[in-house]
Amino acid sequence: MALESSAESPIPVRTVANAIAQWVSRLGRVWIDGQLTEISRRPGTNTVFFVLRDPAADISLRVTAARQLIDAMADQLTEGSRVVVWAKPEFYIARGTLQLHALEIRPVGVGELLARVERLKRVLAAEGLFNADRKRALPFLPGTVGLVCGRGSAAERDVMENAKRRWPAVQFRVEAVAVQGPHAVAEVIKALQILDEDPQVQVIVVARGGGSVEDLLPFSDETLLRAAAACRTPIVSAIGHEPDSPLLDLVADVRASTPTDAGKLVVPDVTEEHRRIGLLRDRAFRYVATRIDREQDALRALRVRPVLASPERDIDRRVREIGDLLSRSRRCVATALDRASDDVAHLLARVRTLSPAATLDRGYAIVQDADGLVLRSAAGVAPGAAIGVRLATGRLSATVVTAQPES
Repeated sequence: MALESSAESPIPVRTVANAIAQWVSRLGRVWIDGQLTEISRRPGTNTVFFVLRDPAADISLRVTAARQLIDAMADQLTEGSRVVVWAKPEFYIARGTLQLHALEIRPVGVGELLARVERLKRVLAAEGLFNADRKRALPFLPGTVGLVCGRGSAAERDVMENAKRRWPAVQFRVEAVAVQGPHAVAEVIKALQILDEDPQVQVIVVARGGGSVEDLLPFSDETLLRAAAACRTPIVSAIGHEPDSPLLDLVADVRASTPTDAGKLVVPDVTEEHRRIGLLRDRAFRYVATRIDREQDALRALRVRPVLASPERDIDRRVREIGDLLSRSRRCVATALDRASDDVAHLLARVRTLSPAATLDRGYAIVQDADGLVLRSAAGVAPGAAIGVRLATGRLSATVVTAQPES
């Protein structure tokens, strides 16, 4: 039940502390997995203090245990060792702190650790974190190489010296971290995040020299692996030596067998690139020279053709052809005109033959009444009617004196 309080009726500290202690005591005994650190044996007491730390997060709990329990396992309990503790949570009212009272401690052996790593490997593989299609190619020549390694370690020296030997102008941004122990996971994750957010860093190398299985366990931690998988920058894993295989090797975009090998992978060899450029340049020169020779041969073949060897010959032939065509066209036009002239003359003669004017020329006349109608008979024409007479040349006006129609 919640404690009732107000600004006017506050609760004493002891009341709140007692309530917290009661709630904590109800949790009962639990099995806890963590790393053992800061073991403290105080003289004259039967209690040993140590810290149980979560290897994947910056969280720890203070633990007390009977000296006899710790002394019985003194050779198995060392700083950074992985243990499983059966403990009861307690709230220490006098100091207002939460602690655990250990009733049993079991060291986690190498076999158990490897079994856990194998189980985690199957889980991550099922999620696709090891798939080849999510691997990114390393840049050909990174502007800056991010390096996560131990402080002043041989791995740092191996990576940088081999990279600079291959490409002297390479730039590094080094994040020195703990590469083993209880703080390794958190520090490596933080270093990865810092380098991944730097736009100048185009590839990140996580390097560490060889070590025991326990020493390399931080690089198989699930939190670290998921942080590496979330990075946008390609990652090269260079942990340990050839036989060592932490899970970071499977999550990383490229695995280097050693830190020395990582220095060779992240940058090209300047000598090899100079040689390759020389080969490409020679190949380009040979290609251009071959192309020029081929084009020159083609030009020579064109020049010996008649049309180019004596171009005026073709022009003369064309002139003759044009002259012949011009003469032929003139003859055709003259013939067509003569034929058309004869046709016109024939038509003119026929027109003249059939024309009324030819009849008038022979002495005939055309008689028309007052309305201009041609008179073909005397019938119907009354004496005294005005008529018109059209001759071959000129017209006459007359008056009918008599009209004698033929019977």
